[in-house]
Amino acid sequence: MLEVLIFIYQNYWDKHDAFELKETDETIMAYELSQAGFNHQDILHAVDWVKDLRRSVQQPRYLHDPAAIRIFCEMERSKINDESLNFLTLLQRSDIITAYERDLIVDRGMVLPQETLSMEDIRWITMMVLWDETRKQDYLFVEDALFNPQGLSLQ
Repeated sequence: MLEVLIFIYQNYWDKHDAFELKETDETIMAYELSQAGFNHQDILHAVDWVKDLRRSVQQPRYLHDPAAIRIFCEMERSKINDESLNFLTLLQRSDIITAYERDLIVDRGMVLPQETLSMEDIRWITMMVLWDETRKQDYLFVEDALFNPQGLSLQ
């Protein structure tokens, strides 16, 4: 299903406001995704995933105590590898994402059907969350981290 989300992200997020997709837009998009060869169930799940992301981004944020430490549960640690969790922690400590956004990224990753998520998967999810947040500068940072062959470098 992540492949469908990446396809949606690459082909529709730039052309449409992901928050404003209407039912007819979703129908057209589902048809085009089907024509591109994606599985119907994966398409339906991906559209629901985007809707859930949209709802989550629009909800009020919770306050985060800066002294608080996030402990990832065993289920999260078994699905999201340490490198990816460390990446999210780095983004948060660098003030690129908030604690709420970190938890939203983890949540969106946990609902994907894959047994495990790679660093690339988490970076894609992070880009989708930041794009929805209309945080262009932070989005570009994560995009660079995803596509830079030398990896992430903070300078």
